[in-house]
Amino acid sequence: MNHFDSLDLVGIASIIAQKKASAREVVSWSLNRMASIGQAFNAVFRIDGERAMARALALDAQRSRGEHCGSLHGVPLAHKDLLGVAGLERHVGSLILRGRVATETAWALSELDQAGQVNVGSLHMCEFALSPTGFNGHYGHGHNPWNPAYVCGGSSSGSGIAVATRMVFGSLGSDTGGSIRHPAAMCGVTGLKPTARRVSVAGVFPLSHTLDCVGPLAQSARDCARLLTLISRPNPDDEWCTARPNQDYEQGLDGDLRGLRIGVPDAYYRDDLDAEVAAALQASLDVLRARGAVLVAVPTPDMQLINAMTALVLTCEAAALHTNWLQTRPQDYAEQVRLRIEPGFLHSAVEYINALNLRAALTQNYLQTCFSGCDLIHIPTLTVQTPTIEATTTGDAQAVLKSIGHITHANRAINYLGLPAISVPAGFSSIGMPLAFQLVGRPFEEDLILKVADAYQRETDWHQRRPPV
Repeated sequence: MNHFDSLDLVGIASIIAQKKASAREVVSWSLNRMASIGQAFNAVFRIDGERAMARALALDAQRSRGEHCGSLHGVPLAHKDLLGVAGLERHVGSLILRGRVATETAWALSELDQAGQVNVGSLHMCEFALSPTGFNGHYGHGHNPWNPAYVCGGSSSGSGIAVATRMVFGSLGSDTGGSIRHPAAMCGVTGLKPTARRVSVAGVFPLSHTLDCVGPLAQSARDCARLLTLISRPNPDDEWCTARPNQDYEQGLDGDLRGLRIGVPDAYYRDDLDAEVAAALQASLDVLRARGAVLVAVPTPDMQLINAMTALVLTCEAAALHTNWLQTRPQDYAEQVRLRIEPGFLHSAVEYINALNLRAALTQNYLQTCFSGCDLIHIPTLTVQTPTIEATTTGDAQAVLKSIGHITHANRAINYLGLPAISVPAGFSSIGMPLAFQLVGRPFEEDLILKVADAYQRETDWHQRRPPV
């Protein structure tokens, strides 16, 4: 069997488990796609061919001996370059860290290793995770596989491309203000940002340590559920990680939405909404209603303060991290990236602490408002359509930043509020670019948003569509 690109993560794991294909066969196929398609769309930083094939052969030998095999046994995955693998380079999309070797393997990757993944390489990302579009002034932009003239989304750009083109069957990215959800929406895959602290960030290069989240991009909600189940075990050595036990997120995917109340906010998320995006959102709501969900109109709080606090925390924490390099190596930052960090130097310590202290109250107010009378909410992932690379890179830098700010309209505050969210493929625009919607839940209710996303995907096949590569 060699039509592996027709399978999702759960499907490929199943055929390897049933011995219909070996890990060696699947990994060899994946490595070939990484070398060809991956390079064509600038999705790959490094391919670990010899290491991956040795791992695949060892896993096949393990299975032949009848030993226990994990739920990802032999499945090829690749991950965003800010997740460290001990002994291998991790430059985080930057010139400054080029040649820097990671001293530890990220906790989440170690968990996937124990489940049997074959990590085939390191994926392209935006410089220091600071772009919602896929911009990288040093290593080139990631290209959208549905149309290479368009942005692929960022900062987990390589992850979105790699999953969409079926180079690998899943990928871990990071999300500080939408960096999993942007590429998921733009590339037509499913992307899950977990609750703050749900997944350990140990061994992950930070952007904003109180906003950063690690989560999966994959074809389906079920794929994401399997990956989240594996990476959400508490890490006792990470004081930022919750001690809340993990759970089997696949177990609750039964497709039954009868009586479930889905809130549809009546303001902010519908402001200046693109007409084709609006149509896709409505079509997705119709599917969910047909599956038994009850749609409830809900109000939206004033988002101005929440967005301001989000920006303040992100820029202050990024500025603190980059202070020394900005003083000693400013020429090694792309202008677009440097301009996004520098506002952090304009705020006082008092303002930063106040923004952190306001977080709990603003989160509670958001939940009491948006979640009044409902179980989760349905909002856009993007309120605009995917822009071209030219539109997001040419002209005055400040004007470009203002323009790409529209991309984060529906996403950035979710990180400050610490809520779980999933971007779900929901069709295509008139020019053939993917569209998506987003489900947001209460803290630690990833099981609920995955259940709803899975129910939607039982009725639609948008997540199964493959770009013509």
